[in-house]
Amino acid sequence: MSYIAMNRFKVALGSEEAFEDIWRAREGRLKEMPGYQEFRMLKGPEKEGYRLYSSHTMWASEDDFVAWTKSEQFRAAHRNAGKSETQSVIVGPPVFEGFQTVLHESA
Repeated sequence: MSYIAMNRFKVALGSEEAFEDIWRAREGRLKEMPGYQEFRMLKGPEKEGYRLYSSHTMWASEDDFVAWTKSEQFRAAHRNAGKSETQSVIVGPPVFEGFQTVLHESA
């Protein structure tokens, strides 16, 4: 079964475009990893003082995801994660959620 890794971000209102630009300009290294299947950045609803975003990666297995988190590609992709430009647009730290697929239906 596949594994979905998600990070939720609270982005300060008015900073949505800057946040999206940071992600578009990032050094994506996911395609180099065995088991990687898909990446999506999801833009969610506006809440009180922030807009919710979620990054979403799909992997062949949880083991493949864990290997990514321990890889040089992961370190390179997250090298700028703590930079002030990123921190200035988010409200609090991202929240990680990981899910095992138990049912999958498609068209």
